[in-house]
Amino acid sequence: MSSPTTKEKIFSRYEVFVIAVLSILQFTVILDFMVLSPLGAQLMKELSITTGQFSLVVSAYAISAGISGLLAAGFADKFDRKKLLLFFYTGFVGGTFLCGIAPDYQFLLIARIVTGIFGGVIGSISFAIITDLFKMEVRGRVMGFVQMAFATSQVMGIPAGLYFANISDWHAPFIMIVGLSVVVGIIIIIYLKPINKHLSIQSKTSPLAHFSSIVSQPKYLKGFAATTLLATGGFMLMPFGSAFVVHNLGIAREKLFIIYMITGVFSMISGPLIGKFSDKLGKYTMFVMGTVLSIVMVIIYCNMGITPIWLVIVLNSIMFMGINSSVQQISGGIASGIAGLIVVQQTKESPLEHYDTLAYVVTGTMIITMVLMYFINEFVVKNQKPVEAVKAAA
Repeated sequence: MSSPTTKEKIFSRYEVFVIAVLSILQFTVILDFMVLSPLGAQLMKELSITTGQFSLVVSAYAISAGISGLLAAGFADKFDRKKLLLFFYTGFVGGTFLCGIAPDYQFLLIARIVTGIFGGVIGSISFAIITDLFKMEVRGRVMGFVQMAFATSQVMGIPAGLYFANISDWHAPFIMIVGLSVVVGIIIIIYLKPINKHLSIQSKTSPLAHFSSIVSQPKYLKGFAATTLLATGGFMLMPFGSAFVVHNLGIAREKLFIIYMITGVFSMISGPLIGKFSDKLGKYTMFVMGTVLSIVMVIIYCNMGITPIWLVIVLNSIMFMGINSSVQQISGGIASGIAGLIVVQQTKESPLEHYDTLAYVVTGTMIITMVLMYFINEFVVKNQKPVEAVKAAA
């Protein structure tokens, strides 16, 4: 008989394994998506492509990922989640390998589309697995561990990718991701058990009818619009972030990995602190404060010239945020394409022009988002009150 002071384990050994493997899997997918932007300065030079062509490479992945994620949503519950995960992860690894051997711009563009089609669904499948295998009481904690993959990709993955790109060429980070992903895939094949209990409780509603019922409701469309605009600002600035740092701010390309690494560490530390402040001050209040701060920082940052590396790191840490989900990926793709039409680089080594214009476009999207989020917050608060009243009565 166990002692009364003995704490019951929250997760079994198998559940710990599932959390770990999904976290590493998400790390590879997010890293593949994120690594292209810091490679921008090097890639545009070596492939002799314009800012518009580079933004198309970034947006092609994002748009194809978002569309595939939305289309697969209605069909994902029809299959064993392990088999579905392996199918899309295999396609993702194949697309990433094509990026790693791409000889020219056209080949790379097609490879990014392929990678996006498969990679865009993996996140949704991972969270569906979490929903199936973990109780409601611990799902938030599990998703928190898995979501740490974003910060980890900044702290470890992107700096490592940039390091290998510096000592080899821009293909190296993609080959690095393929090597890690193959190991993860083999582990999933051997150790992850089938996940198919949901097949016995299938809904009779067709995927098309389910999708139509969601997009036809105004309250959902407001949420989609807000998340779309949330992503737009970041994706307008992100494609040319490294090129701007190198050519406009005067930072050596070999030092880019330092900027991304320290920014990632800051994201890991500040995330939980911001969450605590949100609980104390209110989520919308904290959102408005963060948005106003971001507007100020974006306008300052995009108008800077030659700048010390320590100041670039500080401003990057304050300004950039993590972005995820299918709707945000679509908006990110559109935003990257628009950014490519605005930003111009006359020669391979000249400063980027009109990057400051992006600051004002991004500012506009942030202001509109604040207005939309106000109405969404009011809706949430209004609907929470009856639920809290019922709980109090019980």
